[in-house]
Amino acid sequence: MSLLEINNLTFSYNNEQLYEDSNMRLFEGEHAVLVGKNGAGKSTLLKLLNKSLSPDKGSISWLSNLKVGYLDQYAKIDPNLTVKSYLYDVFLPLFEKELIIQSLYESIATIPENQYEKVLNRAHILEQELQEDNFYAIQSTISNIINGLGLDISVLNQEIKTLSGGMRAKIILGKLLLEEADVLLLDEPTNFLDIKHIEWLIKFLNGFNKAFIVVSHDEYFLSQIAQTVFAVEGKQITRYKGNYDFYLNEHHLRIEQQEKTYKAQQKLIEKTEDYIKRNIVRASTTKMAQSRRKMLNKIVRIHKPIENKKIHIEFLYGRSTGRDVLKVDNLIIGYNEPLVEPQEFIITKGDKVVITGKNGIGKSTLIKTITEQIKPLGGTFTWIDTADILYYEQDINLEDEYTPFELIHHENPDHDKKKILNILAQFGIDYEMAQRPLKTLSGGEKTKVKFALTRTHKSNVIILDEPTNHLDKQAKQVLKEALIKYPGTIILVSHEKSFYEEICDYEINLSNI
Repeated sequence: MSLLEINNLTFSYNNEQLYEDSNMRLFEGEHAVLVGKNGAGKSTLLKLLNKSLSPDKGSISWLSNLKVGYLDQYAKIDPNLTVKSYLYDVFLPLFEKELIIQSLYESIATIPENQYEKVLNRAHILEQELQEDNFYAIQSTISNIINGLGLDISVLNQEIKTLSGGMRAKIILGKLLLEEADVLLLDEPTNFLDIKHIEWLIKFLNGFNKAFIVVSHDEYFLSQIAQTVFAVEGKQITRYKGNYDFYLNEHHLRIEQQEKTYKAQQKLIEKTEDYIKRNIVRASTTKMAQSRRKMLNKIVRIHKPIENKKIHIEFLYGRSTGRDVLKVDNLIIGYNEPLVEPQEFIITKGDKVVITGKNGIGKSTLIKTITEQIKPLGGTFTWIDTADILYYEQDINLEDEYTPFELIHHENPDHDKKKILNILAQFGIDYEMAQRPLKTLSGGEKTKVKFALTRTHKSNVIILDEPTNHLDKQAKQVLKEALIKYPGTIILVSHEKSFYEEICDYEINLSNI
């Protein structure tokens, strides 16, 4: 049975057409992933399915009375709520039912005796309904989700504003999983998850007996959950009925065939246009030429396969440093309470180090401490006086009303237009995209703009906090090569082992107190 029907979907965003007469169907129990290059419109399609956006043309129809759960990669929640109140909100109707039961029992003291049976029957029916909804197992259900996502049950009493970006993302995902939707729409659910908890999510999704559509750039994750692949290609949504490996093989064959067919058609068009040009003015051949022209006008033009925009990432190296670049002595990190054991280590010239540990352990807190954004609770850290630090922050909030061109120009007022556009082009941001407000760009495109901001900065130390979030396969590979090539010192926080293991010499693992 079809849960979702998309017919002739056409949608443009900020004058860029993302979809043109696209069609798609999602079936009951189907486990699907949605893939495509950065900026192809994957997150936009999920917003259209969630009715956050409306099509310019065409229709999107869900089966009636279907409950759709949506995880937005940029979801925001009230920072002043406790985690418990945020999660328990899912069960609010059940708690309200419990209050009704309580009031029914309390009413026994004041109502006439002849109404006892009616009131007690009503309370009994409501109690049965709560049991059917597993109301009395709520605490256990929440604990299973919390533990599965790698958080301690004590997090329930924390205010959301005290959580790290990774912990906050997990809480949002946890609430969605508790809602027991008929269809899940998940946009980059593995951002901020480490390997252990990605494995838990894989197991959860594979055991999910309903349908889902997942957007992710994590190829391992996709390969483990996909039974169907929807690919955004040339403003269309192509369906590949098979796993992710099947998609990769079939996609490659389709692109090869499209390239051959496109070239053959271009030769036919060129030959036909030449014939028309030579014969249209001759009385003896003009009818034949006109006939060829009509034929040419009726041909359905094959689009040239779209090539990925080439990206060039290079980190400019400045002056050399001495041997001991960063000394950390009995450093205690945290906000009100220490997060991990006191840290003691030395990072030397040219070291490439990855900071690891479970989500919420304090990886970003350590980075924010050594970059002097927050004060340590104890101990010291000392940078060598010749350190020139380039810091790529996980949560860089770009001004949405700026265009990429304006942003780079603001940071580099001495650069002319040509130089700014050249910098952006190196990161796959073309002229048209450079003139658009940042709020119209995809997550991957915004990440590339953030890297463009680093292009003119000479450094001898680079600190990167989760730099691969939102990046597609091509961009990750280019970034990896740039970091391997960089001759200076690197401190990296990343949850993707496949990304950092070729870059880094060793890891510093943070563990609980």
